[in-house]
Amino acid sequence: MAKNILGAAELEAMLAAASPHADGHYVLRLYIVGTTAHSTRAIVNIRKLCQQYLHGRHDLVVVDISLQPALAKGQQIIAAPTLMKILPLPARRFIGDMSQTESILRGLGLHEGAGNSSAAKSM
Repeated sequence: MAKNILGAAELEAMLAAASPHADGHYVLRLYIVGTTAHSTRAIVNIRKLCQQYLHGRHDLVVVDISLQPALAKGQQIIAAPTLMKILPLPARRFIGDMSQTESILRGLGLHEGAGNSSAAKSM
């Protein structure tokens, strides 16, 4: 499995480069722990969702918190896998293996009638 693990400086540079005014562009960060089955499912599920619903208009960074614990601490990550939607605002968090597609779509604002979801928490 290919890993998309960035250092703190690279991650901050990517976020700085992402324009908050870019219409419809999503910046997502998935926090995982190692190469467990749960982490692997989360990666596969969110990549599939991004390919289907956000093709060409998203940046997804996978952060292995076992290798970069400071990144998780700085974002107050208490469970993994956790997906953070950084942009567009408002920021959102999703916890689990990312198999609840409808809940994630609502939380990302990609589903008709998007509203609050029990799987998505406002930051």
